[in-house]
Amino acid sequence: MDFEEQRRMLVRELKREKIIRSPHVESAFLNVPREVFVWPNTVEEAYFDTPLPLGNTGQTISAPHMIAIMLEELELSKGNRVLEIGTGSGYNAALMAYIVSGGKTDKTGAVITIERVPSLVTFARNNLKRANYSDYVEVAEGDGSLGYPPNVEEELYDRIIITAAAPRFPKTLIKQLKVDGIILAPIGGILFQTLTKGKKRQGKNLEIEKKTECVFVPLVGEDGYPVNEEL
Repeated sequence: MDFEEQRRMLVRELKREKIIRSPHVESAFLNVPREVFVWPNTVEEAYFDTPLPLGNTGQTISAPHMIAIMLEELELSKGNRVLEIGTGSGYNAALMAYIVSGGKTDKTGAVITIERVPSLVTFARNNLKRANYSDYVEVAEGDGSLGYPPNVEEELYDRIIITAAAPRFPKTLIKQLKVDGIILAPIGGILFQTLTKGKKRQGKNLEIEKKTECVFVPLVGEDGYPVNEEL
């Protein structure tokens, strides 16, 4: 079975389970080749609905169902400016870029993604280039818990997604979110978290919705977990 057929089968299953609900998330999953973004020794498992390790970095590429859940909760639309904390392999950034660019038809939207592990910065950039998404995604190296640019307290983004477990929504990220924007993150302890959605309202307050239980690797950074709590 070729990867394209595996991709279609995965999407059919995620739709059957009502995890993929919107046409734009379905289209992104059908058009972004996950096999390009997994570690080379797991390429045959690219379309298994399970997390996969990214070499010996201690990081993972999330299971397709969890990525789909997060993308649906983000409520992305064409033209959105998106900040992602935790690039990993670049797969989620490519999916988001596909949506906010209207299926790569224009560049009014933008995806900026931050990764703290240097080897993954290189890995993601190479993957995005191979998949022809380099023009749609900017990969930066640094502490994503401080936002991007770091510590800038301006409303820059329509959507912010954290793909690692955070003890709370980092303060700078809340400040960088536009009014009526959405921030999404697994919030909780090191071992277990709750996928949590915040909508920014006038007055700068977040309207919080708790969605589903989940398990992610920790967000390590100044406004995340300290390095010695990573494992």
